[in-house]
Amino acid sequence: MSERDDFAFMDATAQAELVRRREVTALELVDAAIQRIERLNSTLNAVVTPMYDEARQLAAGRLSEGPFTGVPFLLKDLIASHAGVRMTEGSRFLRDFVPDHDSEMVVRLKRAGLVILGKTSTPEFGILPTTEPELFGPCRNPWNIQCTAGGSSGGSAVAVASRMIPMAHGNDGGGSLRIPASCCGVFALKPTRGRNPLGPDHGDITSGLVCEHALTLSVRDSAALLDATSGPDLGDPYWAPPPKRAYAREVGVKLRRLRIGFSTASHIGVPVHPDCVSAVSDAAKLCADLGHEVQEATPATTIGIGEVVQAFMTAYGALQISTIDAWATRLGRKPNQEQLEPLTWAIYSTLCKYSASEYLLAVTVLQRAARDLARFFENHDVWLTPTLAEPPLPLGSFVSTAQDPLYGWNRMAFFSPFTPICNFTGQPAMSVPLFWNAEGLPIGTHFVARFGDEGTLFRLAAQLEEARPWAGRRLPVSA
Repeated sequence: MSERDDFAFMDATAQAELVRRREVTALELVDAAIQRIERLNSTLNAVVTPMYDEARQLAAGRLSEGPFTGVPFLLKDLIASHAGVRMTEGSRFLRDFVPDHDSEMVVRLKRAGLVILGKTSTPEFGILPTTEPELFGPCRNPWNIQCTAGGSSGGSAVAVASRMIPMAHGNDGGGSLRIPASCCGVFALKPTRGRNPLGPDHGDITSGLVCEHALTLSVRDSAALLDATSGPDLGDPYWAPPPKRAYAREVGVKLRRLRIGFSTASHIGVPVHPDCVSAVSDAAKLCADLGHEVQEATPATTIGIGEVVQAFMTAYGALQISTIDAWATRLGRKPNQEQLEPLTWAIYSTLCKYSASEYLLAVTVLQRAARDLARFFENHDVWLTPTLAEPPLPLGSFVSTAQDPLYGWNRMAFFSPFTPICNFTGQPAMSVPLFWNAEGLPIGTHFVARFGDEGTLFRLAAQLEEARPWAGRRLPVSA
């Protein structure tokens, strides 16, 4: 195995250290990553917009001095814009759009020293929990190429899992970081609402439903990257409470005994696959073996679950409508039926014509539900659940057709009933790859902490990573 192949087995922190010690150059790291992408992408279809020439030019020049100087990175093709590089958001409607500026998140990623090699696949406008846009075709899971990689950050998850690169950008409006992390066996933390910036093109996106971060091989990479990108931007509507110390310093810190409550049943009543139940039971036992207080516990609610579900779907539907309307305003033209997938067109044209009053009432319901969950954390430090209710499904499981255009929309809740909770409560959550089923597919485990407390999650994740390492597992399709 060559030295360049060795890079594939290093996390971003280790690669950055090689550059810092001048044992390799940034260009060597970039060239090696490009070779891995070119070798694997024809099978996995994770990278949809290469930026190789720009990346090599940047790597050969003077890079920003940051925690990840010279490390190759990929940007999800949704929300975060990169000046001069097309931004499709997985839609034919935007296939030729090229932004003229960097989003603040991209500014901070570059400031951290990262070298962006391209953009990764996402479902159209990030709607579905699978990455199969008609514009680019399906993104394939490296553990089984006939299975979904999850979504909407599926391309980024595949790139990290297959070792194309050590970490990649993603965002999360209903689980879009944690779902593909679970499907692909990598680590993903969804930060607290307002922790990372969304400007200058976005405010808080549906009252704080959406947040930005990354999928990573290691816990320490996720923590150090959040240190580099977090903090309020000028004019942000609000921001998360400042951490007590740098997140990178939380990794490896001796952890006090945590009070962990776990649930395996879905609060909305959909069935949970035995593999996903087993993953939680296994994680609960591991946490108990590590000295934590673990007991079964379910957050109490003061409002009906049906009312909460309807409120979330109203807010989520309004997000999709407003996304398309925002693009139509920006481009000066409205989409037609041929430019949108059947599901997206059905949502846009018939499903989600909510009034302003309905949207604001939905937000009020979701904020009441957030208060209910906050009370749970008066007596618990962490809530443990499945990340998903099912293992990675076969490709095509969410495909809507002209005959049944809302099929994918209606199917989502059966796959991912657990992750949206933290989007409307704003709480930090993470999917940790601790369990693989008999078919060799990863099954993520979901951990939630109180608002503003990513530190506890990073400390716990590092402890779990040490006890049950995942990065050394070998995939059927990988570098």
